[in-house]
Amino acid sequence: MNREPRYFFPKPYADFVQKLRVAGGFVLLVAFALFAQPSARSLAIGLPVSIWGLLLRGWAAGHLAKDRELAISGPYAFMRNPLYAGTLLTAFGLLVAARNLWLALLFMLVFVLVYLPAIELEEQHLREIFPQYDSYAAHVRRFVPGRAYGSGAAAFSRALYLKNEEYKAALGWLLAAAWLLWRCGSPRLL
Repeated sequence: MNREPRYFFPKPYADFVQKLRVAGGFVLLVAFALFAQPSARSLAIGLPVSIWGLLLRGWAAGHLAKDRELAISGPYAFMRNPLYAGTLLTAFGLLVAARNLWLALLFMLVFVLVYLPAIELEEQHLREIFPQYDSYAAHVRRFVPGRAYGSGAAAFSRALYLKNEEYKAALGWLLAAAWLLWRCGSPRLL
């Protein structure tokens, strides 16, 4: 029994905001740079959390052969969108470190109005190019890890990690962490 997937965002809207992802990221970056108010405590709590998100993203990137094969190994065996889940976890940690409720609200707004529609578009694309995607999606949740789908036995590929340019996320995190440390101004942390 195959049910038609339910999408929350109309395709024309999702197509439009897909183009705004980069611009939305820059808005978040500027707001983060201007309004972060870190403390030694917020950094000690938030930065480790954000590192877990980066690790999840890196693990996922090493299992993702975009548009060539359906990723069902590594973290994809447990959730359909580990790159986005990693982004959420990284952002959550950085927002905790930044200690500004308005930044958190702005990020949530951009994620819901820009990134969730992009996720739905990607799912529609995957359904078109991989016939087995419906079965996979029926067994694996979008963001919350669950039981493993299949064997998930494929090994992490450093070549895929590099091809997917995931190292850029790590470099971005280093810049954000350095900025937060500088904004905190705590001599113990510098």
